Amino acid sequence: MTQAVALAQVASTGVSEDFKNRIINGAMMIDQRNAGSVYTGVANNQYTLDRWVASVSQSSRMNVQQNAGSVTPPAGFNNYLGITVGTAVTSLGATDYFQMMHKIEGFNSADLNWGTANAKTVTLSFWVYSNLTGTFGGSLSNSTQNPSYVFSYTISAANTWQQVSVTVPGPVSGTWVGATNGIGIWVNFGLGTGTTYSGAAGSWTNNLYVNVTGNTNLMASTSNYWYLTGVQLEVGSTASGFDYRPYPQELALCQRYYQVVYGAAGYNGLVGRMNATAGGQGVPLNVFNKVTMRASPTGSIIGSWTTGNCSGVSITGTSQDVAFIYASATASGDAYFYPNSASNGYSLSAEL
Repeated sequence: MTQAVALAQVASTGVSEDFKNRIINGAMMIDQRNAGSVYTGVANNQYTLDRWVASVSQSSRMNVQQNAGSVTPPAGFNNYLGITVGTAVTSLGATDYFQMMHKIEGFNSADLNWGTANAKTVTLSFWVYSNLTGTFGGSLSNSTQNPSYVFSYTISAANTWQQVSVTVPGPVSGTWVGATNGIGIWVNFGLGTGTTYSGAAGSWTNNLYVNVTGNTNLMASTSNYWYLTGVQLEVGSTASGFDYRPYPQELALCQRYYQVVYGAAGYNGLVGRMNATAGGQGVPLNVFNKVTMRASPTGSIIGSWTTGNCSGVSITGTSQDVAFIYASATASGDAYFYPNSASNGYSLSAEL
């Protein structure tokens, strides 16, 4: 395929032909939820930077922020995901876990043929930076996190970006979702894990392991931090150069799982309006989603919307392609509502 043809395909479909890197937002460019502000004391299963979710056994301990600490990213990158410790966990219990995860959709991993005799080998590569040195780890697993493959890596120099590469043989057994919109692969990065969820590195095992035995506990001190960028998962036994996708394409890939729509000062086209014939009549605003979402999303109104002769602005229904927003007219006559600032709008979530 020529470069011209490849670029034409990206323009028309939003996705490159080979989709070499199965990680979306591996360069940590997109942060629709918080625009670079800190996620303080994250809860379990809380999404942060797009496609990256915190998994913690204790809430209100770990902080996440795009470009935390304001260090210079490795050459070729402008952003990174930063983990800092808000409240220390000096001693991990057996069932404690603190990690960042990325869930790969089945449609984007089915061609790996995992769970069959034709399972393909993959290589996970990434850049990491921490004030700590020592043994760190993570895992790859199926949708139920069993089986899992534990990997380990060593940070040998503090406060230095280090590139890590891990080759993982494709599993020939286990249950994998295939070409569906479910979870195809979990990719876990451990930041402190107790013995229950830690195991030996280097082989597939029928256990729920998310980190390597003897892992370094990042959570032990509020002085600790750990930064990550350039995450790539690709077919083959060798790490190749990072798959830089155009920003609009990367954003569109993220919006399949989460998207946010904000207003602007005054009328901006995002307006629900009608001449109501009676109080209580529904005032509709139906908006096409920016991209087709993975599944019918959950919608949430953000901020306070301007209303006239109506109240109760809410998202009453969604599909993969449309959000249905309604308010209730107070009386007959002109009724309208709209988000009138860049801090008011709505969000749609169809995360895995």
